[in-house]
Amino acid sequence: MDTLLVIVFLVVIATVLYRVIRHIRKVRYFASAEFLAHKAGLASVVAEHNEVAEYVSEIRRRGTFELGASATGAQAHLASFQNTSHHRYRRDRNVANYHAPNVHNCSLQVVRNASADPLKYVIKYFGIKSDEAHLANVENLGKDIGRLENALANVQQRESSIASSINPPSFILKHYREEFMEHAGVELSPISIPYPEYVFEYVSAGGNSSQRTAVTLNTETIDSLIETLSQRIRLRKSAAGQRALMTSKLRNSIKSRDNHTCQSCGVSVAEEPHLLLEVDHIVPVSKGGLSTPDNLQTLCWRCNRSKSNKLPNVSSLADQPSAETGSAVADVPVDAAATITPVYQPKPSAPPVPPPSPAVSMPLRLPPPGWHADPGGTPGLMRYWDGVQWTHHTAPAPYGHGFTTGPPGI
Repeated sequence: MDTLLVIVFLVVIATVLYRVIRHIRKVRYFASAEFLAHKAGLASVVAEHNEVAEYVSEIRRRGTFELGASATGAQAHLASFQNTSHHRYRRDRNVANYHAPNVHNCSLQVVRNASADPLKYVIKYFGIKSDEAHLANVENLGKDIGRLENALANVQQRESSIASSINPPSFILKHYREEFMEHAGVELSPISIPYPEYVFEYVSAGGNSSQRTAVTLNTETIDSLIETLSQRIRLRKSAAGQRALMTSKLRNSIKSRDNHTCQSCGVSVAEEPHLLLEVDHIVPVSKGGLSTPDNLQTLCWRCNRSKSNKLPNVSSLADQPSAETGSAVADVPVDAAATITPVYQPKPSAPPVPPPSPAVSMPLRLPPPGWHADPGGTPGLMRYWDGVQWTHHTAPAPYGHGFTTGPPGI
């Protein structure tokens, strides 16, 4: 027994001594000239990291991460529920959640069907309609989720790069990583990605059993949902379903098309390996722009952050003279100048050939000189145009012993 107590005492002393020595080494390292020199050399890198971390928070604040809501329990907040059973009969039971808009309380069969075909049931029971407005909302959700994922991954890469550049002792990163980042001046981002989750839940009447199916709208699920909605719109032969879909595949293809280079400032991943690139609409959606490849461009996070919600080069367009008139386009609103589409203007032509109409009987007479015969129209009837009205000749052309004249404009 005494031997066991001695062993336990020695283990405790060794553990405490190890932690004390480790703490002393940590304090000495953070005060060392080597660490301070690395910190000074990476000041600009750390500052940029902190700006990106703030940009991540901005995306999180401005982003939209909700789509639809379940109709079950929409008015549950108007009532209160209380278990009034006696104590000896009361027990913990499964209770249905009627207050959460992302939970659909349903039968057991719906729960099981939702696990087999999740997108179909999310669309059906959470009010996501197969129209252009809801498709645009899903695309915006995918865009915000994708931006947040890329930004967070970029921040983590920067943190790893800073740690590898300073190259602290292994015990520092193992036990004091957050403190190391704090001493280096790195602001760690507490942001996580708020993936929307939609739940189908069944709770038995007695509360004895419960089953649920959860559908998390991550990038893969959102892309599939976009494809599903677009297919339904396309099957209805709607023009809205014929445009390009703003999916992660399209965003990646736009970045590859632009050689992973910002189309505004020209910086590329080749120059800055940790450059955060995003895909942006040239003509904003709020101004009528579409998610088509020719209206999408690659921008770095700085240019995209500073880009205002204005049409490009619209002010210069309003001041440019017209190619036909030579005058400035002064009567066109600035916001509408870039969205003007050519409108087909038919050229002036001869008076249209009128359809045959009941003729008004006139006295028989010969055609006046200078009239020109038009053999079209009703068989056996000659028509003449004098610049004012059509005259229908009833005798064989070109002689005619009589004719009738229709009313002007026919």
